[in-house]
Amino acid sequence: MPGNALVIGIGGYARGDDAAGLEVVRLLRGTLPPSIDLAESCGDPMQLVTAWSGAHLAVVIDAVSSGAAPGTLHRGLRPRPWPVWQRSSHALGLGDAIALGQALGRLPEELLVFGIEGGDFGLNAAITPPVRAAIRETAEAVRRTVG
Repeated sequence: MPGNALVIGIGGYARGDDAAGLEVVRLLRGTLPPSIDLAESCGDPMQLVTAWSGAHLAVVIDAVSSGAAPGTLHRGLRPRPWPVWQRSSHALGLGDAIALGQALGRLPEELLVFGIEGGDFGLNAAITPPVRAAIRETAEAVRRTVG
């Protein structure tokens, strides 16, 4: 698959705005050229590294919590791994996947990250209106980028 492009949505539906990346990918289905692969991920670092290995371009969309207003769209984020004392098998994420991919020589040629600022990550919460709007905005931005 060298030379391909891949769009990966990260998240989970059990925690409200955490589903933002998954929802972007679902909006993109059927709207991009067939040469663009779409994937959904829970954020497991090895799964991400495997998915983007050999890709020319990987676009990753994930919910973030930086303190900005919910629905804020961050583009071009370069997540950092958590300090080692904060890691556990349940707390690894995109930053760890990037570090792992770099260590293994398995990063895509180009990696573009979109972060959608979440507001409510509560158990069984619904996606909030500002994040729902940002999901649509992000899908359009991704279409312009890869389409």
